[in-house]
Amino acid sequence: MIYTSKSIEKVAEMFASLPSIGRKTAQRLTFHLLRQPDDFVKSFSQALLELKSNVRLCSVCFNYTESDPCTICSSHKRDRSLICVVEEPNDVVVIEKTHDFFGLYHVLHGVMNPLDGISQDDIKIKELIARSDGVDEVILALNPTVEGELTTHYIAKILKTLDKKVTRIASGVPMGSALEFTDEATISRALISRITI
Repeated sequence: MIYTSKSIEKVAEMFASLPSIGRKTAQRLTFHLLRQPDDFVKSFSQALLELKSNVRLCSVCFNYTESDPCTICSSHKRDRSLICVVEEPNDVVVIEKTHDFFGLYHVLHGVMNPLDGISQDDIKIKELIARSDGVDEVILALNPTVEGELTTHYIAKILKTLDKKVTRIASGVPMGSALEFTDEATISRALISRITI
């Protein structure tokens, strides 16, 4: 049932279709836009159009970029013997914010999921194998889900046949958390991934 106008409902539906935005938040965002000056709304819509027309995938690492190759792949300050494999482009941003990784990246754009019909051919695994010449170590930084584990083991198996060092990021209890609030699988992984101090 439409309580306000078709235009308001349409914009609210668009916002609600975005990840992690519920119906109430979508309505609040819509009403917020209505209160803004016309110039802001025009700039907002122009920024969205430019986003879609200017951003593409890097032909090397498959991260989002406006230049090809991307600034990370074209940087001479990066360690080219080290590749960190992630699921999605936003994972690159998360790792870059740590300021602790200075190698290159490879974005898979998903993980293998046989139940949903996503196989190794549907993500960027072949491209990773093709660019592994001259690489000493591949770090697998996939999410610790069933699908992430399946993909991690599949990639590791292939890379080991090519005599590549394959590592994975440690997983376990997050900083600031308490053991009593941590699930058993996370505690188990933390015990397996323990390090010497």
